[in-house]
Amino acid sequence: MPFIQSRTMMVELPGVSADTFEEVDAAELDYQRLKVRIHEKLVDSLDLSLLAHVSEQELSGEVKTLAAELVAEEVPKTNMALRERLEAEMLDEVFGLGPLEPLMRDDSICDILVNSPTEVFVERRGRLEPSGVLFADERHLMRIIQRIVSRVGRRIDEVSPMVDARLPDGSRVNAVIRPLALNGPTLSIRRFGKHPLQIEDLVAKHSIEQEIVEFLAAAIDARVSFLISGGTGAGKTTMLNALAKFIPNDERLVTIEDSAELQLQHRHVIRLETRAPNNEGTGAVSQRELVRNALRMRPDRIIVGEVRGSEAIDMLQAMNTGHEGSLTTIHANDSRDALARLEMMVAMSGFELPIPVVRQYIASGISLVVHLSRLKGGVRRVMQVSEIVGFAEGGFHLEDVFGFEQTGINEQGIAQGEFYFTGHRPLCLNRLRACGLRLSDSLFDKRRIPVST
Repeated sequence: MPFIQSRTMMVELPGVSADTFEEVDAAELDYQRLKVRIHEKLVDSLDLSLLAHVSEQELSGEVKTLAAELVAEEVPKTNMALRERLEAEMLDEVFGLGPLEPLMRDDSICDILVNSPTEVFVERRGRLEPSGVLFADERHLMRIIQRIVSRVGRRIDEVSPMVDARLPDGSRVNAVIRPLALNGPTLSIRRFGKHPLQIEDLVAKHSIEQEIVEFLAAAIDARVSFLISGGTGAGKTTMLNALAKFIPNDERLVTIEDSAELQLQHRHVIRLETRAPNNEGTGAVSQRELVRNALRMRPDRIIVGEVRGSEAIDMLQAMNTGHEGSLTTIHANDSRDALARLEMMVAMSGFELPIPVVRQYIASGISLVVHLSRLKGGVRRVMQVSEIVGFAEGGFHLEDVFGFEQTGINEQGIAQGEFYFTGHRPLCLNRLRACGLRLSDSLFDKRRIPVST
């Protein structure tokens, strides 16, 4: 193997116009191809019949020894730096996620997005950036995808070319391969920190104002149900996690999710997760089935990680029949859109209910909508806290209590703005007072608080 020198080259993307190229580090590409070649020799050298009879520690030691021997054959002694890197990363190739392992160990990374073998992006602090990570080729990437999928008991091939699953560390994985992915296999990994952000962290980051936290904390304590809405990556799950700390510890919670992400800091939590169908297309368990079952588990509150279908009617039934204070998130563009989407989901349940009845049901079960957005520069903000004060033929009557208005962009390309207080006194204040929770009247005075980052 010649001494690897840093240089770049233009790589044509498969299945894309010849005019479309990616600039990649050719030296890194050479390195990955060398590593794959050594890995293949290593696998061929292992006595696979013994794998079931040796401990993980013994197997790791055997792999290290073989890797060192094979690297010595391929790389001259004069290039010790390359030898050391190959030996160190060979365990990742055999047992881990190959080139992605350094990214998985980086706690500052929220998302790992593999668009092609030579195009891997990561998200840090709300911003997407190239990672510099490369795979040797499409076959190398497919091997890592297959390893991920097999570990969670799933399959991915031409018959089942799409998989959504969860890794043991809680990371959410989505993989799509040919023929659905026209340009070759893609992989998306949504990571969750070992220590979820607390509400104090969100206040420090100006995602939410302290006075808004005081109001929402009192609403949660008084068992006022609300929706948390927003787009993808707006921070809905993070906000739900953080606000759940205000649920009294003597209550029993049941959480229901498609892919377990919630990490509630609460003493009494039962966690339920949906199940995808098996290879024969049977055995699926939906969110709606889990919500119905949760009602038989004596919950004080039910928390649905994200309502997205017919389970909305069962969630509303829970909120209207003794499970006040239940919380959920929903994908939406703003508060009104969140309620419109909820209406649509109730219609998907199969019940032929008149629109006024559906709206009455929603307004009876939900009092507030907390809407979040990810703004320019990756900052997340609570854009609206709205109260449902009524409904009519045209839709719901909402009154904003608090909000955030973007006023510009700073020199770093980060959104600037100010939190505003509308002066509206929420109707749910009566419920808060009845529960012995009194908020200062000045909290709702009309004013603005500038925020700069």
